Amino acid sequence: MIRVFIGYDTKLPVLFNVLQHSIVTRSSEPVAITPIVLPQVCTIHDRERHPLASTEFSFTRFLTPYLSNYEGWSIFMDNDMIALDDIAKFWALRDDAYAVMVVKHNHQPQEEVKFLDRVQTKYEKKNWSSVILFNNARCRALTPKYVNTASGLELHQFKWLGNDDLIGSLPHRWNHLVGYDEPSADVSLVHYTLGGPYFKENEDCEHADAWRKERDHMLYCAQRGETA
Repeated sequence: MIRVFIGYDTKLPVLFNVLQHSIVTRSSEPVAITPIVLPQVCTIHDRERHPLASTEFSFTRFLTPYLSNYEGWSIFMDNDMIALDDIAKFWALRDDAYAVMVVKHNHQPQEEVKFLDRVQTKYEKKNWSSVILFNNARCRALTPKYVNTASGLELHQFKWLGNDDLIGSLPHRWNHLVGYDEPSADVSLVHYTLGGPYFKENEDCEHADAWRKERDHMLYCAQRGETA
């Protein structure tokens, strides 16, 4: 079973639903998808919302190993994405030599503000944590207490690992940053990190039609009398 955890933001519920639909409809293996919803983990995650946190799951993503009982592997991904490829291909990239595996972007944003007027923060390893393959047993440092108290940089820069050699590298096609990476049709996971076509100001961004097509397919319901 492929375990996928997706960040959920109550201001943007459509993003989670479109992403999970894109994964399920393309997967060649059974997949279990769990939204990480802030009110549902409030008994173990009680840290105050940081003013620079751009989403409700900025910190709760690091509860993925705990929610997986520190067993096996799990995938975490941000909600502002769609899968254009079989998630089983991504799952097959797991390598026990590493504690986590990510796309190692050299992401240096120039803008000061991103979607919904949220502050654009700049730091080393920017966007590495937006898609993570967790080797859960090797991520026991991520206890609820640690996730509640560690700084944002400690978490997002993987300082809790103690050694960057434990961070494996994934192909860039599995976290294509729209608006930053060179435009390409040959990608597997599209990340609308600046805001996607669900916002009016981004309705013409790269892969906008792919997201709208996915949304419309998600909303489809066969009607009596329709032919296949």
